[in-house]
Amino acid sequence: MKREWWHSLTVYQIYTRSFCDSNGDGIGDFGGILQKLDYLQELGVGAIWLSPFNDSPNCDNGYDVSDYYKVMEEAGTMEELEELIAACEKREIVVMMDLVLNHSSHLHPWFLEARKDRNSKYHDFYIWKEGTKEQPPEGGGAFFGGSTWEWVPEVQEYYYHSFSVMQPDLNWKNPSLRKELYRMLQFWMDKGIRGFRLDAIDNIVKDGHGGNDTHSEQIHTYLMEMNQNTYGKSEQILTVGETGGATVEMAQQYSDPESQELSMIFQFELMGIDGIRSGNWDPKPYTLPQLKQIFEKWQTGLEEKGWNSLFWGNHDFPRVVSRFGNDREPYREKSAKMLAVLLHGMKGTPYIYQGEEIGMTNVSGLRIEDYQDIESVNFAEDRKKEGWEEEKIRTYLARNSRDHARTPMQWNAEKHAGFTAGTPWMAENQNYEEINVENSRKNPDSLFYFYQKLIALRRKNDTLVYGDFRLIEEENPDIFAYERNLGEKKLIVLCNFRDTAAEMKARYDLTKGTVLVHNDTESLTKEVWKLQPYEAYMIELLQ
Repeated sequence: MKREWWHSLTVYQIYTRSFCDSNGDGIGDFGGILQKLDYLQELGVGAIWLSPFNDSPNCDNGYDVSDYYKVMEEAGTMEELEELIAACEKREIVVMMDLVLNHSSHLHPWFLEARKDRNSKYHDFYIWKEGTKEQPPEGGGAFFGGSTWEWVPEVQEYYYHSFSVMQPDLNWKNPSLRKELYRMLQFWMDKGIRGFRLDAIDNIVKDGHGGNDTHSEQIHTYLMEMNQNTYGKSEQILTVGETGGATVEMAQQYSDPESQELSMIFQFELMGIDGIRSGNWDPKPYTLPQLKQIFEKWQTGLEEKGWNSLFWGNHDFPRVVSRFGNDREPYREKSAKMLAVLLHGMKGTPYIYQGEEIGMTNVSGLRIEDYQDIESVNFAEDRKKEGWEEEKIRTYLARNSRDHARTPMQWNAEKHAGFTAGTPWMAENQNYEEINVENSRKNPDSLFYFYQKLIALRRKNDTLVYGDFRLIEEENPDIFAYERNLGEKKLIVLCNFRDTAAEMKARYDLTKGTVLVHNDTESLTKEVWKLQPYEAYMIELLQ
């Protein structure tokens, strides 16, 4: 496998409006990120992925772009962004931009012209169908609720939207539209952007029946064309496509260097294991062996062709320690360390979502009216119409809402968690006096320094980056164990997912190994691998 510069680095996702506010308006901005670059450099990350900062009316927090060439006022100015990019370059941190290419805002000039006149050249930048006000075209439901079709009386047609009615889908069949998008990508590359996260990119081909054809070969054709016209001209650009429903075979094609499409993708098979934010949001039970099977499938499936992204969550999912770990004391930090070992020991590029490195948790006690995420608001409204009791709606939101990931970053124990001198756009999690960056950096045994160690290990340990993956005891219900092999070196990773002690028969004599990372004080014996609650090891052996 050809070695790429981004294989050994770790990416840190910044949800800009919730990261750090530098001007007191209650919304995070470029100036706030600039103030915290030393923190990110200390953590050791090699890239930062910024949530959308293009001009936007913010119906979906920036994922509805009204001008691809401007930055939104609340995030700062173009000059401040350029200053941030330059400061990152000095620290050898790559800046990745979140690009929304499946749809635009309903206030984008293209769409404003498109909805006025069928004969406008911009009309064909979007997807339209005949119908009457009383009889819409066939189609399924939009991701954020309601129909995928919206009536426009001015042109007596319906436009298509995969997400909100305020996010009309772009018509990728139109070569003029694609050329405009490619020109825009080049603009940002010229500004010094060295990475792109392509939002919902597997939705750009439609099935002709009011839905998206996420398995279409045409997606690959479009991506190859975009690659050749933009980021493929440079070996210094990192790309990751959000392709939620991708199979392993599709991921191989997306991320195989020979295909010349993307560096890697985000797939969401793991993200759907417990029913969170999938389908009707109903809880879905799962076992640890089922979790192992998903990881094993993607690790071995992309072993020879393509590349994996590794992540426990992002701005669209609840907090990892509340979801897969145990966010109650005394196990919050320990279980978070266990989850970090499990993920960062695998093959692929790890992504850390802001606050993950200090163990931020889901919010508790919110009222229905406190939720701001458009998906959560629509969910609550739809369930009310269906006759759900408020308590049931609150239970579902408390488990599933994207707002859990969007509360302000917890910097210290001061007012509003040190996020802003003003009133935050969204209330901070009330556990910030205990869980914050300042406390983490004071404690040498904290989760922050644990992440720092894992990130540093990837930069220098080839077995961790390129070794093959082999699962150990797939059916063990308590311990997730696997090995990584490269040449004469072997890494063993052991993780106890339970709040009770667990054990398994020793496969190797780990007493002869070098402990690279460990989150407890226990030691393993030759015959039995016994792990305390949420205990985790990464041990290196010479074969």
